[in-house]
Amino acid sequence: MLMIMVKTVLGLGGAYLLMVGFVALMQRGMIYHPDTTRTRPDEAGLPEMVPVPLKTADGWISTSWYAPPKTLGRPTIVFFHGNSGTLADRAHKARAFLDAGFGVLLVEYRGYGGNAGRPSEQGLYADGEAAVGWLTAQGVPARRLVLYGESLGSGVAMEMAIRRQTMALVLESPFTALADLAPAYVLPPLAHLLTWDRYDNLIKAASLRMPLLVVHGDKDDVVPAAMGHAVLNAAGTAKEGLFLPGAGHNDLWEHGAGKRIIDFISRHAL
Repeated sequence: MLMIMVKTVLGLGGAYLLMVGFVALMQRGMIYHPDTTRTRPDEAGLPEMVPVPLKTADGWISTSWYAPPKTLGRPTIVFFHGNSGTLADRAHKARAFLDAGFGVLLVEYRGYGGNAGRPSEQGLYADGEAAVGWLTAQGVPARRLVLYGESLGSGVAMEMAIRRQTMALVLESPFTALADLAPAYVLPPLAHLLTWDRYDNLIKAASLRMPLLVVHGDKDDVVPAAMGHAVLNAAGTAKEGLFLPGAGHNDLWEHGAGKRIIDFISRHAL
């Protein structure tokens, strides 16, 4: 009887470890869901934006979309989108920023939107560096840049904010760390040990030195609102939180987030 119990426990333990190992090996396929369709800005309702090929330090070319501000000196939004789709799916957000007079650089990642390569944490950081570096090379000072990170993009925006002092940082539905979103059947210690791409927003928040706005839906079933609160609380800078009642993960702008975000940026652009 004892041997049967031991064999059963060992069998279940082995099956569990196999399952966890499979998740670990397949994790990037679970994290990144790129759409490889290449779309023109005018097809997305953004005729004033132009495709900009950005060469990264590791040799990839990522084509992003750019339009300068309508008025000299107005801020430029550097927009890092989430893990699914392409930058074209964020056209409505870019439209609102452009109509407010801001410049916009919609950053596309490697492996997304017809770009070559495969996404990874360090790869997306390289894409982000290429985007910010290109803008500063065009004569746009870092103090006129607003870094905007949406969901997974919050990790890219946070890293860029740590590396460069910009005008402000906006995080939409940020997580504390990617491992904290691991499936429930992966124990927390294992998740942190096995996660290749970490995006440690909570740890980095304490080093921020620019105004921060965290926007989150209190009904978010992808990234719990508690994570947004944790990132906001950890930030050692001037900060604001916008936690929208009834909003989920993908409908924040339908709940009025856009206007509040534009107001925040406009106040810090004075």
